[in-house]
Amino acid sequence: MPTFRACDGTEITYHLRGVGEPLVVLPGGPMRASGYLGDLGGLSAHRQLVLLDLRGTGGSAVPADPATYRCDHLVDDVEILRDHIGLDHMDVLAHSAGGSLAMLYAARYPQRVARLALVTATPWALGTPPTAEDRLAAARLREGEPWFEQAFPAFETWLAGAGDFDPVFAPFFYGRWDDAAKDHDARGDDETNEEAAGIYGSDGAYDPPTTRSELSRLAAPVLVLAGQLDGAPAPELARRTADVFTNAEFAVQPGAGHFPWLDDAEWFVRRVRAFLDGSGRRAG
Repeated sequence: MPTFRACDGTEITYHLRGVGEPLVVLPGGPMRASGYLGDLGGLSAHRQLVLLDLRGTGGSAVPADPATYRCDHLVDDVEILRDHIGLDHMDVLAHSAGGSLAMLYAARYPQRVARLALVTATPWALGTPPTAEDRLAAARLREGEPWFEQAFPAFETWLAGAGDFDPVFAPFFYGRWDDAAKDHDARGDDETNEEAAGIYGSDGAYDPPTTRSELSRLAAPVLVLAGQLDGAPAPELARRTADVFTNAEFAVQPGAGHFPWLDDAEWFVRRVRAFLDGSGRRAG
């Protein structure tokens, strides 16, 4: 696996999949190893995916200072990766919590971003976290599913702040609760650095007014892609994220949850590829 050294000496791993122009991919979780992204539904047939294992996840080393897990500190690792792979500017795709990292990166290094795809991105960096109401509204869309009756009360209790995360409500994060989704979900605990996840968005990580101001001046094209059935972010919250940028496209993938490349890989790849190729506004 290729590696590079961060500014504090931490060894960071990244993975190369596919062929074509590089596409730097920032994982979510937060602080989940990049393996869960797979080949993004076959996007690797069109672009070389440069999948970053954030420090302390996957093949990357644990840093000496845990404070460097904070999202704003991770921006430096992304910039060193860009320089390491020899790109003057780069296309970036970020998923979920990685969306906040990508937004902080674009705000700090706007000249280094060619195109930015935010896939079901959690907009903590903008000061607009998903709400419990958003999540519950999305969950109610699944009322006809055979697992709903058991899962919804536990989900509602958790969102009210009582009880721990229960695997029974994992289906709400997927557009289809099939064998592929079950296998994907089962990997989550082993791939996530829970200590790092708790630090990722800790005090000082985000400065929403400054980030919003910087991103409003970003010249690079941006795609904000939401899943129709996702509650974090719900499509309306994702649309408000798109409104922050002056050159943004907004798309909702039908029938998709939080991991849209699993729900309809063909639709996902077609839409993201069209954006990266510069024809996104004309794509379905």
